[in-house]
Amino acid sequence: MNNPILSKFLLHIGDSQLVLAQRLAEWCGHAPELEIDIALANIGLDLLGQSRNFLTLAGQYEEAQRDEDQLAYFRSEREFLNLLLCEQPNGDFAQTIVRQWLMDHYHLLLMTSLSKSAVAEIAALAMKSLKEVKYHIRFSTSWMERLSLSTAEAHQRVQLALDSLWRFSAELFELTAEERVLVEQGLISDLSNDKAQWDKTIAEELKRFELTVPANGAYRRGAKQGLHTEHLGYLLAEMQAIQRTYPEMTW
Repeated sequence: MNNPILSKFLLHIGDSQLVLAQRLAEWCGHAPELEIDIALANIGLDLLGQSRNFLTLAGQYEEAQRDEDQLAYFRSEREFLNLLLCEQPNGDFAQTIVRQWLMDHYHLLLMTSLSKSAVAEIAALAMKSLKEVKYHIRFSTSWMERLSLSTAEAHQRVQLALDSLWRFSAELFELTAEERVLVEQGLISDLSNDKAQWDKTIAEELKRFELTVPANGAYRRGAKQGLHTEHLGYLLAEMQAIQRTYPEMTW
């Protein structure tokens, strides 16, 4: 069952979900309203569950056969393959919502494509994840609409968040040369074909929200090469502290 290319592909997905879940967990006790606090925590837990599933499967395809805990808590920053968009700080509520909205649209197309995978385990995980992603996208879209079409200040904050985060959308759906082998083998779909649909949907929704696609363009990459922004190191230090201090501990 050893397939290091497929393992890295699954790590990329699981890492992105894990890091985004950690970011949402940071809102616990700090969200604008109790209802939003609970909603963000629940979405974070959904992503954490999805991450566990994909990391577990990734471990089964690698030579080292590490489990999800070993992969989550005992890898360094350069070994993580998560999307750069996921690791960006929460900022204000608008920035968190914009980041989540962009990721939700990405996850919707990603899981739809993976549900057609020739690998039965991947297809099953994607189908299960899709049910949760559809709720996530309803939540983030409703808040994008409320914020962007309400007060002038709220609209401005959403646009500023979009301008700040847009540069990290370049690597969504990109496949490495190695991963294209998986496509040729029929193990995964050609995810790069989904980018055009993502661009179209995002542009149409931004027009509805009276927002504009940032002029600075999307240009930051590095996820699958382990090249991250300075924010990931601080996030991992907090997330991994207990396990690294007390390795192999049990409850």
